[in-house]
Amino acid sequence: MSDRQSNMIIINYGIGNLTSVQNMLKKSGATNVLISNREDDIIHADKLILPGVGHFDYGMNQLKESGLVPILEKKVHQQKTPILGICLGAQLMTNSSDEGSVPGLGWVEGKTVSFDQSLLEKGYKIPHMGWNTVKVINENPLSHGMTLDSRFYFVHSYHMTMNQREDVWLTSHYGYDFCAGFHRDNIYACQFHPEKSHRFGMNLMRNFVNL
Repeated sequence: MSDRQSNMIIINYGIGNLTSVQNMLKKSGATNVLISNREDDIIHADKLILPGVGHFDYGMNQLKESGLVPILEKKVHQQKTPILGICLGAQLMTNSSDEGSVPGLGWVEGKTVSFDQSLLEKGYKIPHMGWNTVKVINENPLSHGMTLDSRFYFVHSYHMTMNQREDVWLTSHYGYDFCAGFHRDNIYACQFHPEKSHRFGMNLMRNFVNL
């Protein structure tokens, strides 16, 4: 393993399956993965993970109250540190959400919207919960090893929409096709939970570790 792989920080802002993410990263080959809310740890991180579960506004307020937004902006935009957003963490990277009124981080041009009930056939319940396959729309290094039967674990009532088609990394289908992951430059994000997705999630995490 390279030294670069040993300096990965899972951002702790009070939300998310932090230990589960840490365990999956270790199983995927990462070493010395830290869960931290310390600015110094984040400053010196070579890779970052922004996890999250729950309500959009609560998540954004927690992140703001942590005082970490300015250093994250510097890491992401100036230093181009690779970052992976998971579930709510991915949604927080968009401009806004139908779930609340607090602005998102706006790291990508897009928003988080509720599932369109008018497009969901009878039997499609919200939240979308369970295993579902994904389709690679635009390749990136995290796509390596993904196949047509690659499936991941979802739990969500809202999904992301991108303003630019080239930012869409993955789609999934639940009544209709929706964005299940996006990528722009050093920013990667997935709506599903790779830490709960067994070998498929491990493959994705390994790709991130080996960037």
